Amino acid sequence: MARHTKSVCRLCRRENLKLFLKGERCYTEKCAFDRRNYPPGQHGQSRKKFSDYGTQLREKQKVKRIYGVLENQFRNIFKEADRQKGITGETLLFLLERRLDNTIYRLGFTNSRNEARQLVRHNHFLVNHSKVNIPSYLVKPGDVIELREKSKKIVRILEALEGVARRGVPQWLELDKEQLKGSVKGLPTREEMTLPIQEKLIVELYSK
Repeated sequence: MARHTKSVCRLCRRENLKLFLKGERCYTEKCAFDRRNYPPGQHGQSRKKFSDYGTQLREKQKVKRIYGVLENQFRNIFKEADRQKGITGETLLFLLERRLDNTIYRLGFTNSRNEARQLVRHNHFLVNHSKVNIPSYLVKPGDVIELREKSKKIVRILEALEGVARRGVPQWLELDKEQLKGSVKGLPTREEMTLPIQEKLIVELYSK
């Protein structure tokens, strides 16, 4: 499985936005984005003016990095969104939000989507009492996501749940901290996605 192996803090600096890719560290004074709020590289502090294409590309890269998907995966998700009824850009974001790794992160079981993806791969979660180890699995209303019995004592999961109040749980999900499980109450809405994303730019990019 391909993955990003270099500093993820550089990705935040490149997109000029804190993407919260390193979990708790992003909330501390050690956050590289707060300390060096300019793009990485030798000419990072020089001002650059993007073309329309460059602006669209940066928006696509930003969303791709927020959700931790690769280029081919992202393109396939866009094609699926384009086939469905509704506004393509919003449908794209809804499909990304419904990924199992993102849902686990949103419920507060982990401090980052990358960590959620790793835990899913290692069979720590059940969906409707069945083992699911595919991070791209799309959850649907009524699904129940819970930790396997053997995984309920993992320290990093328990620590992440302690800090869930700071990040909050979106209304389309419900967390039961005592039982270490969550449920999908409905579908995500555009208003609940608080990061500054301009999905129209992505649609324009892929429409060329």
